[in-house]
Amino acid sequence: MNGDDPRHDARMRRESPPRGAGESPAYPRQPHPGEARWGSPAQPPRRQPPRRQPAARQQPPGQQPPGQQPPRRQPRGSRPEDRRDPPGGPTRRGPRNEPEPALAWSQVPPTKQPPPRQPRRTPDAGAPTHAPTQRPVRHREASPPPPASPPRAKRGRGAPPPRRPKRKRHWGRWLLALLVLLVSLPIAAVFYVENNLIRIDAIADYDDRVGDTPGTNWLLVGSDSRAGLTPEREQELATGGEVGSERTDTIILVHIPRSGPPTLVSLPRDSYVSVPGYGRDKLNAAFAFGGPRLLTQTVEIATGVHIDHYAQIGFGGFADVVDAVGGIDMCLPNPIDDPLAGIDLSAGCQRLNGAQALGFVRSRATALADLDRMNNQRMFMAALLKKATATSTLVNPFRAWPLLRDTTKSLKVDQGAHVWDVARLGWALRDDPAATTVPIGGFTDTASGNVLLWDTAKASQFFEALAADEPIPDELLTPGI
Repeated sequence: MNGDDPRHDARMRRESPPRGAGESPAYPRQPHPGEARWGSPAQPPRRQPPRRQPAARQQPPGQQPPGQQPPRRQPRGSRPEDRRDPPGGPTRRGPRNEPEPALAWSQVPPTKQPPPRQPRRTPDAGAPTHAPTQRPVRHREASPPPPASPPRAKRGRGAPPPRRPKRKRHWGRWLLALLVLLVSLPIAAVFYVENNLIRIDAIADYDDRVGDTPGTNWLLVGSDSRAGLTPEREQELATGGEVGSERTDTIILVHIPRSGPPTLVSLPRDSYVSVPGYGRDKLNAAFAFGGPRLLTQTVEIATGVHIDHYAQIGFGGFADVVDAVGGIDMCLPNPIDDPLAGIDLSAGCQRLNGAQALGFVRSRATALADLDRMNNQRMFMAALLKKATATSTLVNPFRAWPLLRDTTKSLKVDQGAHVWDVARLGWALRDDPAATTVPIGGFTDTASGNVLLWDTAKASQFFEALAADEPIPDELLTPGI
């Protein structure tokens, strides 16, 4: 503290001035253990080993002479050899256990409290007396603990149940997924129909063919083809089994104008017309003789109307399409009982399934026979197309997919027809089309049997208006037939 640390430099230590003769110092100065005298360098004190005196031979207590006690060992420091001065000169020795007075604060040794003693544990028998060898363990980041759930509140009587946290609903994702689905389904349907349509050679060029006329003209044919039908299915549909070459029972000319409603014209199958290469015969004979190509050519020559597209469907396909849309509702003015067609229908409104609908459009067990059948075919065709293109059918996958599959499987079109042409036809016929038949002049018997004759004058005006894409005069329409 005051710079008088004797351990730092003995020469720099200040001493009190010497007193006069006869004066004794206030207290005798104790020399530092490392110094011998004033001004001399510090030298370590040398301690002479004590000389050992030959100890008197001691005898056991039983062998000591009487009245003689064994010598006692003197304490260390009281023996003469322990009183020799060191080489540096005489030093004053104090009591052995008396500490030297501190000259400065830095000389005071720090007092340390001894640690408390721990009771010694006696190891158990068989327990290891040493710690096991530790091996290094790779450090891994500890995963954060899961968030603690809030404590549940105690429910008492009448207390409302705890509310569950509402989940965030992603309405945008659902709307986007629905939009993608609505867009992808029509595209997938278009590719499916386009790749699976059955195309046949139905339209061919020939000499003196009728030129292209305004609008779009389709020739729809319902054949009695039984291809793909099992015997059980033929019996269910009352087709009568295989009857030779394929024939046609339904021939309809559809005219789609550039503007306005379409027109459906029924061409009786017994119409007496000129068949190229075969002379005059019934119209359905052209289909039996030369198939779709000859039938299309015969219709173009008889009507003077250019045929743009051709579509054909058989018995089985027609019934499957009706079943796919869930049946067709028809209102019959008169009952129809026809064992040959396999139907027994009562008068009034009712729903017809596939087999009943097929018998309905084929039956001639009515007062006007073929004329009533053509009228029934036009009515049923309009009802079928309206049901097939309805929104309730198109948005229902359980009806739209069977309809698309069965129509594609059973429909045959010309080589130039595409799926968008078929879609345009169906969309045009979903409205109320003008349904009529060719003007009729009467019936007669020929070598081909009983045939139907057209009214030549009226039929010419009728088809001229149709070819020019003009409205048909009302006096030429026969909607009731």
